[in-house]
Amino acid sequence: MNGRLTVNGWIAAMVVAAAVASPANAGPGAAGHTHVTFNAGTPGDPKKPFRVIEMMATEGNGTMAFDPPRIEVFQGEQIKFVIKNAGELDHEFMLETFEANQKHAIEMQKNPEMEHDDPNGKRVVSKKQVELIWKFSKLGTFEYACLIPGHYEAGMKGVVEVKSKP
Repeated sequence: MNGRLTVNGWIAAMVVAAAVASPANAGPGAAGHTHVTFNAGTPGDPKKPFRVIEMMATEGNGTMAFDPPRIEVFQGEQIKFVIKNAGELDHEFMLETFEANQKHAIEMQKNPEMEHDDPNGKRVVSKKQVELIWKFSKLGTFEYACLIPGHYEAGMKGVVEVKSKP
């Protein structure tokens, strides 16, 4: 071989480069990122019926929490979360599996300023609220958590149990 790149070789290299750079293969970004797959269901459709669940993010006396700390939903149910931050600090609401949230918490330790505005996660500024609509298409137990460093460890997490319809 002479080390030259043929036309076919050049085309193949461009196809590989495009595949590697595509958003479907992208991982977390430094300043924030977008999820392309979701373990806890799918983004909701605001034009379809939903049930509203209000979540309160609180802090004090060395603890942080979401209220309620546990919710139950049915498979296929669509929920509109209204997340209110009653605290003085910013918080976030990330809805995922326990394992995915733990993995994401490690990324947040490396980049604590990472902000979220994803279908399954939002940053909630102090004294403000955000909304998130989610369809629970998968059975199982999932977690909502604040992954800002130190917040999860202080207790800011909760559980969603997705049950079969009766």
